[in-house]
Amino acid sequence: MTAARTRTGRPPLTEERKAEIRLEIARAAVGLFVAQGVTATTGEQIGQAVGVSARTVWRYFPSKESCVRPLFSAGIEMIAESLRNWRTGAPLERILDGSFPADPDPAHDTVGALVRLTRTEPALRAVWLQTYDEAEPAFARALAERAGLPADDLRPVIQAAMFNAALRAAVEHHAWHTVDAAPDATATRAELEAALRTALEVAARGIA
Repeated sequence: MTAARTRTGRPPLTEERKAEIRLEIARAAVGLFVAQGVTATTGEQIGQAVGVSARTVWRYFPSKESCVRPLFSAGIEMIAESLRNWRTGAPLERILDGSFPADPDPAHDTVGALVRLTRTEPALRAVWLQTYDEAEPAFARALAERAGLPADDLRPVIQAAMFNAALRAAVEHHAWHTVDAAPDATATRAELEAALRTALEVAARGIA
């Protein structure tokens, strides 16, 4: 009778820990991109900033530009949940009220600088647009669920496209019109929330 084999080595990472590592890599990549540019940044530098090897970076992301995706996509499910819970008769422009954390995240300013980089970095622009492209079906499902419509109904698909475009336009407008050295995080976030409300108000009115 042979003895049972025991597993050696480190235990496998949990999905939660993998998500944390992806976010750590994303933040490190953003900081380097903003500080020295995308071209000058290497996978080795991103890994060193996090304390992992370049091989680990490439295990999680196919390219250095794609490292920023977790920051771009962080709010998708939160927004979809807001759409599902949107009360009948409530103004669309107030749908995100209360969704932002009470304390401003200093990382948001860095993300704003990253969005500004998408104007001149085609690979980053592609990641940015792909994030919104993937968010749209999630928003359509949430709107269909809220209205009790089939998932393939055209109406929530159109509504989601308008909603998604309004969000992207607001974030880009805010980022491109905000200086790098913002006076304080609270003021910056208030300006972003105001831009989002304006964009959603215009989307709700439609084209006259």
